[in-house]
Amino acid sequence: MEAITTRGDGNGFTGWRWENRFRPLRSEHRVNPVLYIEYEDTNEASRIQKEIVGSGPIEYEPIADLQAVHTHELEAKLILSSVVGVWNISENVIFEKNLFEAEGVEFGYSVGVSRPIGTLASATSCHFCAENFVVGIEAYGGLGSTEGFAAGEQRHYIAPVVGWHVTPRTTIKASAGIGLTRASDHALLRLGASYELPGVRR
Repeated sequence: MEAITTRGDGNGFTGWRWENRFRPLRSEHRVNPVLYIEYEDTNEASRIQKEIVGSGPIEYEPIADLQAVHTHELEAKLILSSVVGVWNISENVIFEKNLFEAEGVEFGYSVGVSRPIGTLASATSCHFCAENFVVGIEAYGGLGSTEGFAAGEQRHYIAPVVGWHVTPRTTIKASAGIGLTRASDHALLRLGASYELPGVRR
């Protein structure tokens, strides 16, 4: 579930999302793939930018007008990750399709490297130990769609990233993106929290 509130323009409900991840390989490999699927039932007033796809700047019209325009989208993502020494390298390829509009398939990407601040695990359980904090940098953006590459209207960002593994299954992440193109926002702050459910035993 998601909503929006802005100074001088009110607030409102913007929709909901359902997402799931599938890991085809159970053990660790040199490259570890994950398949991600998300269904979105939102309206154009949504300001959540978990990923950047396609091209063109985000709309900043009155919330009441944007809430009247609904979208139903299906997003698929191939996530690849590798561990090289203390570094984690990840690459995401994103595909998104509006199910009720003839807009083609939109493309996006993200690439990042990160590492824990501390490399030696503490002898006791600790939430604030250095090995539970991760720092890195990522680049992400949209790559047009099947209807056109639209290079001049693409949004691209580069961002430092900080993460905190609160528990083995809970992570809080923050990044401050800097826009690299004319269509990009000057800055994009992203905050997120995730919880990994235990796997289902076969």
